[in-house]
Amino acid sequence: MTPYEQLLHLAFTAPNDVKYYLTPVALRAYDELQAAPPAQRPFCFEQVRLGLAMSLLKLVSELGDHDESRQVLDVLHRALSEARSPEDIDRIIGREARLFDRLYENLYVNEQGEELLNLFSRTLDADAPELLEEIALEGVDLARTLDFSTDEED
Repeated sequence: MTPYEQLLHLAFTAPNDVKYYLTPVALRAYDELQAAPPAQRPFCFEQVRLGLAMSLLKLVSELGDHDESRQVLDVLHRALSEARSPEDIDRIIGREARLFDRLYENLYVNEQGEELLNLFSRTLDADAPELLEEIALEGVDLARTLDFSTDEED
């Protein structure tokens, strides 16, 4: 299993989340990027980016019960599910740009949350498949160490 797939499975564990978020498109995105002809690589790259971003925001939302990250997560999921081109992705996300602007407002996160948000930002800035793979590896390592119990004790 690739680091991309591992991160998806670490982020989306609840049965309803698995059914909703771990679609065939999401699960196959990395393999399709690897096999894509040059003309399709930009779109496949964006699909992998969306899958990574979704995984990282899901972990953020679980760490801090953060509604804004769930809203952005749903926009990313919609873009991954509905888009058929990079332009479609831009259009879907562009309609909800205000959610991305509000993502960091009123956000309290611990050190692990900050690391996840850093990986999320790096995902958005990545311009090569190798960078996305590096982010996925770091995300898997971080996801395996997350402690979700601290919120329940507060």
